[in-house]
Amino acid sequence: MVFIILTQLLFEYCIYERIYGPDETAARLQFWFIVLASVFIAAAGNIINDYFDLNIDQINKPDKVVVNTVINRRWVIFWHMLLSMLGLFFTVYALPVSLYWHLVLANMGSILLLWFYSTNFKKQLLVGNVVISLLTAWVILILFFSKQPLQIKHLLSVGHSEVRFFRLTILYASFAFVISLIREVVKDMEDMEGDRRYGCRTLPIVWGVNAAKLFVAVWLVVLIAALVILQFYVLPMGWWHSALYCLIAIIAPLIWILTKLFQSHTPTDFHRLSTVIKFVMLTGILSMVFFRLYE
Repeated sequence: MVFIILTQLLFEYCIYERIYGPDETAARLQFWFIVLASVFIAAAGNIINDYFDLNIDQINKPDKVVVNTVINRRWVIFWHMLLSMLGLFFTVYALPVSLYWHLVLANMGSILLLWFYSTNFKKQLLVGNVVISLLTAWVILILFFSKQPLQIKHLLSVGHSEVRFFRLTILYASFAFVISLIREVVKDMEDMEGDRRYGCRTLPIVWGVNAAKLFVAVWLVVLIAALVILQFYVLPMGWWHSALYCLIAIIAPLIWILTKLFQSHTPTDFHRLSTVIKFVMLTGILSMVFFRLYE
């Protein structure tokens, strides 16, 4: 939840406002309602996932089981429905259906995807990984589409600011998708014991751990290469501090993950990799601050 709030806050204040200037009060309220909708929908998804994963979690992470310890199992469905309804309510309240019907449908789809992820998708080869990665990217994309209505007159008046905003949206949404996909597969390698016992067909179970490592390594190389290329684009603009930050806080940890990936064999090893990947998610989000500092 903290990552969602931080991502949307920085995207709004460091990217959107840097390009277009501060929003009016009504638009600012719209933004906060979108944040609330995103948080409630994600919370509902986490709760229902813990509900259906109770048996698996008792094997993979018995010290982190929430259902029947923090919250009674009888209440899980109630809280899932309540949080989902609140997420949908704030979506409709923030985005009038007449103009943003596609975004309301998209958030309804997110609620359904999180349900089917918990009941079915996560047990299928790569399907659950891709679903979670897409929903991670959606945290950024919904803000973009809330600022860019699908109207012909709006699409015909695209200027420099719109193009720049679109490029930065794609940049961060793509980063969110790839880093989330990497982490999801690493978590599957960490959770193999419980997943195998309850019939999950995750990538390391179906293809084997070595194939799963190769899959992760390919995406890591793609991500590292893209970030390095990006630095050659920003350095001529004098963004030295940004480039140094990216090298130390994002690229270097990714290289470390890549070097340690094939040396990892135990759940503890994969958990350490997952933790470092989460750190890279955070540093990637925080890099938005530089767009507030530079022209």
